[in-house]
Amino acid sequence: MSDNTHEHGDPIAEIKKVTIILSALTIVELILGFWMIGITSEGMRLAVKGTIVILMLAKAFYIVAYFMHLKHELKNLIMTIVVPLALFIWFITAFLSDGNSFRNLRNTYDPHFKAQSTIKVEAKEGHHGEEGTKEAAPAKAAETEKK
Repeated sequence: MSDNTHEHGDPIAEIKKVTIILSALTIVELILGFWMIGITSEGMRLAVKGTIVILMLAKAFYIVAYFMHLKHELKNLIMTIVVPLALFIWFITAFLSDGNSFRNLRNTYDPHFKAQSTIKVEAKEGHHGEEGTKEAAPAKAAETEKK
């Protein structure tokens, strides 16, 4: 046999195997998810969430490998799918991290700057050709009302 031909086993047995693996992973994820509800330790919750994410990635691998028929494809074709997918995951992680950083920094502003921004500043006199006294502003408004 040449290198391009693959020995395929019984397709029904392979489908049953993949179905059992996907079902087992899903059941374990559900058990971990319901168990996580009662956990109060933040570190333990994070560990369970990480485990669930790893199990989800394993399920994604099986779905892509078997249902998209990539398990038996050439490595170059697989890489044309895996590399952009890895970049997409990296972009999502980077954007979520940046958004979280912005949210945290936004909530830790210096109260001094807020106080400075609420101070009322009086208008400068004689600015941009306006008349030079504060009393001129009401007289100017009265003139416009007469017209």
